[in-house]
Amino acid sequence: MKGYTKEQFTKDFISGIIVAIIALPLSIALAIASGVSPEKGLYTAIIGGFIVSLLGGSRVQIGGPTGAFVVIVYGIIQKYGLDGLIVSTIMAGIFLIIIGALKLGSFIKFIPSSITTGFTSGIAITIFSTQIKDLLGLKIQSVPSEFIGKWEAYIKNIGTINISSALIALLTLAIIIGWPKINKKIPGTFVAIIIVTIITVVFNLPINTIGKQFGHISSALPSFSMPRINMNMINELLMPSLTIAILGGVESLLSAVVADGMIGGKHRSNMELIAQGTANIFSAAFGGIPVTGAIARTAANVKNGGRTPVAGMVHSLGLLVILLVCMPYVKLVPMSALAAVLVMVSYNMGEWSAFKDIFKAPKSDYLVFIVTFILTIVLDLVVAIGVGVVLASLLFMKKMAEVTEVKYILDDDASEYEESFINDQESLEEGIAVFEITGPFFFGAANKFVSAIKEMGAPPKTLIIKMSKVPYMDSTAYHSFEMLIDICKKSDTKLKIIEVQEQPMKMLRKYGFIDIIGQENICESIEQSMFEENEKVS
Repeated sequence: MKGYTKEQFTKDFISGIIVAIIALPLSIALAIASGVSPEKGLYTAIIGGFIVSLLGGSRVQIGGPTGAFVVIVYGIIQKYGLDGLIVSTIMAGIFLIIIGALKLGSFIKFIPSSITTGFTSGIAITIFSTQIKDLLGLKIQSVPSEFIGKWEAYIKNIGTINISSALIALLTLAIIIGWPKINKKIPGTFVAIIIVTIITVVFNLPINTIGKQFGHISSALPSFSMPRINMNMINELLMPSLTIAILGGVESLLSAVVADGMIGGKHRSNMELIAQGTANIFSAAFGGIPVTGAIARTAANVKNGGRTPVAGMVHSLGLLVILLVCMPYVKLVPMSALAAVLVMVSYNMGEWSAFKDIFKAPKSDYLVFIVTFILTIVLDLVVAIGVGVVLASLLFMKKMAEVTEVKYILDDDASEYEESFINDQESLEEGIAVFEITGPFFFGAANKFVSAIKEMGAPPKTLIIKMSKVPYMDSTAYHSFEMLIDICKKSDTKLKIIEVQEQPMKMLRKYGFIDIIGQENICESIEQSMFEENEKVS
């Protein structure tokens, strides 16, 4: 805030109000889609959004409820109720604070884009599928929670479509899409909601509204409330909490990166995670739902002149005023209009270009993408992310294992190594074999090494292992060296290790390998190894 001016405050204030207008229908719609009452979405944007701006590592981040949480929140409420959501959100906040405090924010960036695009697109399809009932005004008592079951119910009840609801939904979509051509400053979503609400009231349309579905909507300030917590509840909610933490962390850091590109800044990822964790704890404690950095609202903040955390805090305070003053009017908003808003949200959040470019990527990437996408839709987000991460890790290890090579270098392609022996054919005839390991030497490649050694034929008098191209070695790879020692002892073969890099050398020292074979058998170069061998022979 050093050098903060009145001019910048004016820009931040205006931007904050505009973002609050954008956030109003979105917060309400996302709350309803998540299975909670409308005001809880505003609580999230007010409390969580204020804390994200106050403590966050990005100067322009706007926090609030987002579409990414809809599926997981709805699932938690269906299974564990509102108390379960509060507990899991608080636990997720604690996880985020721990990750940030331990400076592990960079590890979240290691989640492959094939997973994030897969579950993001899957969430988009899931959100769309949950809005068909309200979008068309279908008369369905209870919509099944399963994706396939939902569409079976929709098709079965398509004859109950409410024409007025469908027309209001179409009008809402038309205004949202077309309004930016008229005015880019005033949000199209806000304009659409006002227009269709007025039409619904004036013509007394026979359609479902927020008031008809939820009854009284509270305009009171959120109050602190904590459920009773027991170990059984904590154990059951551990995975959903981790999922919320991962989603919140990934989306907030992605939003911060986008914002950095727009303002030429640099966010502090670990501080951002601590802020997101704190925001989730307080949001849940005061009746809100999970909060994270909202990319669209953050981008809108930057485009409208917001450059400091003041804009985000004004956005939250603006929503607070709306909560206290305007909530009685919110109950007049048609449910089909909110469904149309969420249809646009799902369209905008889906990574549809990934489907177009899917076959341009390596097979492993689009396999992970497709699996994560399908599991998100058919099962749930927890399973999708878990399976996606495991599958991506296995495929990555397979790639690394394929990169790692173990070869016998005294063959037709090894003239450079033969020259290293100073053309000492007598030494070669006496039985000296040289193997070279190339690439990371880990459990995925250890079997290659063992197999290569076992297939070398008659045991040589001296076996040299060249490791100049091995940047990393793990414990499984070391155990293959222990097997090699046993083989060498049985065949009375002298073992030498040459050109060892820093990390593998530390590994060999920790396990006492150097003491076992002797320091003299750890050589800096193949020339040194051969020189010492020739000296002993002579």
